[in-house]
Amino acid sequence: MKKFLALTLCTALIAGLSLTGCASKKTEESSSKAAETSKASASTTSDKTWIIATDTVFKPFEYTNEKNEFVGIDVDLLAAVAEDQGFKYKLESLGWDAAVAAVQAGQADGLIAGATIKQERIDSGWIFSDGYYNATQTFVVAEGSNIKSFEDLKGKNVAVKNGTAGADFANSLKDQYGFTVTVFEDSPTMYQDAILGNSAACVEDTPIMAVSIKEGGLKLTIPAGMESEGAPYGFAIMNKDNQELLDMFNAGLANVKASGKYDEILNTYLK
Repeated sequence: MKKFLALTLCTALIAGLSLTGCASKKTEESSSKAAETSKASASTTSDKTWIIATDTVFKPFEYTNEKNEFVGIDVDLLAAVAEDQGFKYKLESLGWDAAVAAVQAGQADGLIAGATIKQERIDSGWIFSDGYYNATQTFVVAEGSNIKSFEDLKGKNVAVKNGTAGADFANSLKDQYGFTVTVFEDSPTMYQDAILGNSAACVEDTPIMAVSIKEGGLKLTIPAGMESEGAPYGFAIMNKDNQELLDMFNAGLANVKASGKYDEILNTYLK
């Protein structure tokens, strides 16, 4: 009997060791495969080049300088965030309407173009990052104009840029103050319409207008008290599959702000 029990226990022990060995081997194989999958996934992410669409002229956020270099706050901020997060990208300067259309159609992965974060855009499918700059919108008039307040616009026309917060601001006031609105596709053409007197005023984001007047020598002026309350700009995606890009932008933005690089970029263009 003792011999039989000993033999039985020995057989069970050998079987147990064999099963343990198999389980251990399977665990190792599973871990190895998981590591390889994770490595492959990380490699795929790092090898991806994200396509980012932007405007052509929205100084000081994106514009071409005298050296024919595409520069600006958005341009430098995106570069700093990408360096911090270690991702590659290609910036496509398409113009506002074309940039938005490219992201909506999936021809670009994200948009950075001084895009104001607003509910209307969120409701239509825009997915925004954390805000990276707060801006107001302001009415702007030609030098020597007698327009000093919203009341002075009655019976006149105001130029706006299509799909912008400035256009929203003007449209929110036109019925109250009795003026009409004409829509343009880019800022320079809108400015000229006001300078030439075809429109009594135009509406633009305040920092852009201030820099454009100062550096471009535009014969325009900003009346006091004709600005909005303001709202933040955000980086945007329009496809949930690109959430990784948005997450990297938010993480990089936080790091760039903490390091002081963000303030350095702003000071370069908004001295």
